[in-house]
Amino acid sequence: MAKVKLTGKVAVITGSSRGIGKAIAIDLAKQGVSIVLNGRNQERLDEAKVAVEKVHDKVITVCCDISEKDAGKNLIQSAIGHFGQLDILINNVGVSNRGNVGESDPEVFKKVFASNLFGAVNPTIAAMPELRKTKGSIVFISSLAGIRGIPGMSAYCSSKMALRAVAESIRLEEKVNDIHVGLILVGITQIEHNKEAIAADGSMQTLEKRDDKKGVQTMEYVASVVTKNIRKRKFIYTLTGIGKLNSFMQARFPMLVEKIILKNLHKFEERRQ
Repeated sequence: MAKVKLTGKVAVITGSSRGIGKAIAIDLAKQGVSIVLNGRNQERLDEAKVAVEKVHDKVITVCCDISEKDAGKNLIQSAIGHFGQLDILINNVGVSNRGNVGESDPEVFKKVFASNLFGAVNPTIAAMPELRKTKGSIVFISSLAGIRGIPGMSAYCSSKMALRAVAESIRLEEKVNDIHVGLILVGITQIEHNKEAIAADGSMQTLEKRDDKKGVQTMEYVASVVTKNIRKRKFIYTLTGIGKLNSFMQARFPMLVEKIILKNLHKFEERRQ
């Protein structure tokens, strides 16, 4: 299949006030895509809008919490109301957790699934009628943590596994409507200052910056992969050599993978920071 031309298309990117989402917005803007930014913090959204406007001025912000049903609908309606169409939905919003299951408040799971699963499902359902018209793309930003459960991040891993099931279902259901579904399994990536995860007690824990850690991907690289996924209308992109090896091994030798993890528990402790 020939690569899709992106000039003139309209994209909604959830969780795009900073981090990977903002990088995706900037990269798509460079391809001539009109951008709808979304997040829960208007100040950060305004900063992201300024960054996109350095490329072009076809960008708006919609500040809302899309883990809520009506907010997801409002986001999509705002995009179509302003630009007259919708071609691309990037489900990027999400939050991670830190802490073993046995020490975690059950509310941690509710918060993570509200963001990572319902924060994707709500705008996706609202966007489906328009994406059927435009034969558009729905891209889910997932994680290598969605390949198998790992210590200290059970809520995050399980939410990302659920996200894959949603993506796989939509891919089958909407084949007749020629909707492209992409699933990006992201590895350890740079983070912006003050990014948080949910601690075992339900409080927010600020994460350390990862710029100096080995094997860390840049946000710009992840954004370029997302753009490539949309252009080529492929399904799954697994990032990093370790990620591809993990995917291969987990499917064929799950007990061996478990033994490797158990021998390297200290490394997983370090990566929780």
